[in-house]
Formats: sequence, C-alpha cells, structure tokens
Amino acid sequence: MSDRKEFRDLADPERAREVVASLDLSAGTERVPLEDARGRVLAERVDAGLDVPGFDRAAMDGYAVRASDTYGADSDPEVLPVVGSVHAGESPDVTLDAGEAAEISTGAVMPEGADAVVIVERTEEVEAGETAGSPPDPEADRRVRVETAVTPGENVMLAGADIAAGERALGPGTELTPREVGLLSALGVDEVPVRATPRVAIVSTGDELVRPGGDLDHRAGQIYDVNSYAVATAVEEAGGEPVVYPHVGDDMDAMEETLVEAAADCDLVLTSGSTSASAVDVVYRVIEDRGDLLLHGVAIKPGKPMLVGRIGGESGEGGESGAAYVGLPGYPVSALTIFRTFVAPAIRSSVGLPEPRTARVDGEMAVGERTEEGRRRLLAVGLVEDADGRTLVYPVDKGSGATTTLTAADGVVDVPADTNALSAGDAVSVDLFSPDVRPPTLLGVGEDDPALSRLLDRLDRPRYLARGSRGGLRELRDGLADVAVVAGPFDADEEGVADAAVLGGWSREWGLVVPDGNSEEVSGLADLVDRDLSFVNRGTESGLRTSLSNALADLADERGVDRRAVTDAISGFGLAARAFESPARSVAAGDAGAGLGLRATAEKLDLGFVPVGSQSVRVLANPERLEKASVRELDELLGDVEPVLDDLTGFESE
Repeated sequence: MSDRKEFRDLADPERAREVVASLDLSAGTERVPLEDARGRVLAERVDAGLDVPGFDRAAMDGYAVRASDTYGADSDPEVLPVVGSVHAGESPDVTLDAGEAAEISTGAVMPEGADAVVIVERTEEVEAGETAGSPPDPEADRRVRVETAVTPGENVMLAGADIAAGERALGPGTELTPREVGLLSALGVDEVPVRATPRVAIVSTGDELVRPGGDLDHRAGQIYDVNSYAVATAVEEAGGEPVVYPHVGDDMDAMEETLVEAAADCDLVLTSGSTSASAVDVVYRVIEDRGDLLLHGVAIKPGKPMLVGRIGGESGEGGESGAAYVGLPGYPVSALTIFRTFVAPAIRSSVGLPEPRTARVDGEMAVGERTEEGRRRLLAVGLVEDADGRTLVYPVDKGSGATTTLTAADGVVDVPADTNALSAGDAVSVDLFSPDVRPPTLLGVGEDDPALSRLLDRLDRPRYLARGSRGGLRELRDGLADVAVVAGPFDADEEGVADAAVLGGWSREWGLVVPDGNSEEVSGLADLVDRDLSFVNRGTESGLRTSLSNALADLADERGVDRRAVTDAISGFGLAARAFESPARSVAAGDAGAGLGLRATAEKLDLGFVPVGSQSVRVLANPERLEKASVRELDELLGDVEPVLDDLTGFESE
C-alpha cells in the first residue's frame, strides 16, 4: 500500500479564497503609543477633544486691526497708530482700542480687540519722527497706512477652523498614515485604540534548507532558506507581525512539535514546503492529526500544493480551536504568489487594511476649481465613485495651515502653471498618497451632529465633510455628495434639490448653552438682546444658525423692530465658531456667557442649557446614487435609528 497522497479534487481559486477568508485571523484590539501608530488601523472613532487651533491666530503677516476701522480704505487709505507687536509663540501684551493697529506675524495669537488682519503687502509703515536728511526717531510713535478694507475674520484662522472640539476627527477603520498621525498629534492624543496585529508564525520546512550565513553543501542538495525571510517581509507588508521559527526537516515528530508550539503562540501559522503528496512531505499529516485540514490543492499555477486548515487547541481535533493554518508551496515564487493571492488579503482584512491599488487613478472633476495662473499647483483632492463605479474627483484644500486638508484627501492633481481653472467634467489624473488608497464607500456632506457620527461608525469607510447644512445642499445639488445632512428649515425647490430622496432623520433640541448652574439666570434669546452677555454663534452654513436667525426674526416681529436691530444688540453674533461643540466649549472655558448649541452637548460637558426649540435633521440622498451599496446600507440604518438616539439627550426619531 502506497503512502503517497494524490490530488484528486483540486479546489478552484474562488473556493480557496473563500476558505482562507473564513479563517478567523482577528487578534482583537489594543492601545498603542502615537509614535508606534503609523500603518495601524483605528478600532474606534476619535473625536476632537479641543479646538485646533485653540486660539484665533493670524493667517498672514501684517497688522491686526478692527475691521470697522478699515472701511473705505480702498479709496481713502487709513493711517492707524501701531501700538505694539505680536509674534508666534508668545502671549499678546497689547490690547487694541478703536483706531489702533498691532504688527502681527503668521501664526501669532490675535490681540484682544482685533478681529481681522491687513496683509503687509497692502500697508505702508509711516514713522512720525522721520524728516528729510535725518534718520527716523526710534522713540517716535509708529503709524501704518492701510490701503485696503477688511471684514471681520479676514486673514484670521479662528479657533477650531482646522478641526473643532467635538468634531468626528477620524473614524474606525481609518489607516493611520503620517497625515492622520499629524492630526492626532495636533489634538494632543498620545495613544490610540487600534486593531491588534495578528502574530503570524513562519516555518520553512525541508532537510535541504540552510539559513543565510551558513555553509552550504551543494553535493547534499542544500539551498539557502529564502522563504522565511521573503514571507516574513510579505507578512509585515500585509499588516501582520511575523514570528520566524527555525526551519524544520522532514521529520513527523519535529514538525508536529514546532507547529503545535507555533499555534499556541500565534494567530496564523504559515509553512512553506512539504505540502505536496510525496511520502516524505508530512505537513498535511500533522494538520490532519492535530487539527482540521480544510483544503489540499488548488487549481492554479504556480501554487497547486496549497494547504488550508486549523491546528492546535485544547481538543487537538480542529473545529474552531487553535490557530489558522496555511501551507505554502516550497518554491519561493510559488510561495509568494499564493501568499499574495490568498493570504495577504485575509491578513489585511483582519487589521482593516484595504486591498492595494495602483498609485495613480484617472477620473473627472465633480466640481470646478479655480487656480492661480502662473503658479504650478498640487491640488489636494478626494475621490468618490458614483453608482456606475465612475471615479469623481473633488478638491478638499482647506489651506496650508489645516491638518485636515491631508486627512480628507486621497491624492493630488498636478495643475500646470498655465491653467487657471479646472471645470466640472474635466479628465484628470490623481497621484495617490498611497497605492492602498481607495475612494470612500460613502461621501456625505452637511451638518455635524453626534447622532450622525454614530451612524457613520456603522458603515465601512465612509467619509463625511462637515460643511454645514448649506454646504451639504450645495454639494448635493452639484452632484458631488452621495448624501447631504441638513438641519433646520429649508426649501427644497429653492435649494435646487427637489428630486432628492429623504432617507430618514431625527429631531434634536437646540438652545443656549450656559455655565453650570446658570448663575446669570439666562432664560431665553431676549436676554442676549437686552443684557450684556457675551455670546458665541455658529457659522452661516450651519442649520443651527438658520434656526437661531429665524427665532430672532420672530422676536423682532414681536417687538415691532427691524431684525438687524436685534442681531446688532447681541455681543458676538457676527463672529462665529465652525463646529457644534465650539460655542459650548467657550462657555465651559469661561470665555462666553452663552453659546448656541444642543442639549446633548451641554449634558456631555456638564453645562447648563436653556431650550429654545426643536430642529429636524434630515438625510437626503442623491437621486442618481440610490442603488449605491453604501447608500442602501445607510437607508437601512435610518429605518431603525432609535438605538442610535437612545442615550443622546434631546434627540428623538421622526
């Protein structure tokens, strides 16, 4: 009777892929220091715990001013006294009164009293002590001629403009590249929850093997062990932690001892060699005796003698106990081909890494983008696929000082110096930041919202651009977004999205966030108008701002006054924060007496809350993307949204 095992029923490649994919290679989750996080995948959402920047800062070199002091300067330059200087990294020691300016450098904290910066190129300094034929008097007052008008907030990066406290910074499943690590650093995060790296045992087999550096006996047919090192490198590239064991000869007892030991210490055991049907190839016998052999042989060249199964465990009888096992062919080319085709995808999946793709993709611009003619531009862009799989490209540039420009981008478009605009529909090539980059499964744009963040956590690789309700409607109308999230009242016909599908939504209670205990006894919007309370508003793109404006208009009607008279009476109404938690955090820091926000935010930060109204939040879908898989999945989640809202105070399903 022969000991030779024959390959009678070779599995087709798809079957082999399914069997390998069914092996549980997950190693759970762990927390790692930020310096060790590159290449890892987030296991949980990370929200911003502070505003970045944490202060209003100058975006350009120039002079800090009160914008109102520059009105009319385009035609009639204004000369202002320079009362001091502020440099990056220092606390301002100057306060501006009306009609004054302070020299300021890029990145410096805006001095109290200033709300805009005039760039240095639109100014000319005049020294009062300068006379013809004599040097200027250093003790004389400095003055600057302002030759342009600015508006509040111009050339200023407001606190939270890069990323705002409470905003969804990075979601689960995000691979941490240097861009994401930079963002986490800016947020002060020193360790992150990531998917644990599976330990992968690598055991090369065969009496003929010698480790590199050893002496070969060619007459005995010895060769250097190539696979231990090549496969270990491939494992690391795929996201696993390679553990290289000494090679094992064709001895049943030694093979069994090594493989069982490896199975006890690792999540996956890889062998190379000893997988054929020869009588001296014993690996498959060890797997049959100490585990479960699920597959032996694949109809593929190279790589036919492939094994898949499980080994070890308390029972020693296979099933779900022990470690996953894959036997690779002995020839290095075959071993790496089988590894890359079948095993690498399973390792990447276990740690959340996407399948690699080419480093350049072709697509077309979803929206237009103007550029500065005469200067070559590397335009940071994101990718999204429409329902037909066509790649659309959109700009995500938020400025050179914004870390999130890179984390929201997938690559760059190299725009030549003689091009002053890219139009919607233009064909472009995108140089990806990494060959592993893929478009997000879902692109959402619109209002930031804590319930929405929880919904997004349940989707695979979504991307969300918090551009406010108006921004969401705009991108939906332009055909960029898969979905838009809109809070508050809006007219679909007026906004040009009458054919958008409403997937679902919820309501949220909004009002004034005040200090814990409400020592100032704020009772409603009238207190903002009638009392000297500092207030932090939201931006005009926000649906919260729209609801506030409508409520103030009603208050103005009740009093029989113009709406402007009401808003002008509110201290801080015009200079707004970008994200939904920023006003509340200003209140918590003692920088404001009240802020526009949600009851859920006030409760989260242990602050007081004065209710004003309830606001609808609706998720609208691009009518041409309703059959896109991620849109269908979101639609299903919205059909049972109550569990998401259960512990969010002030939120209800609609």
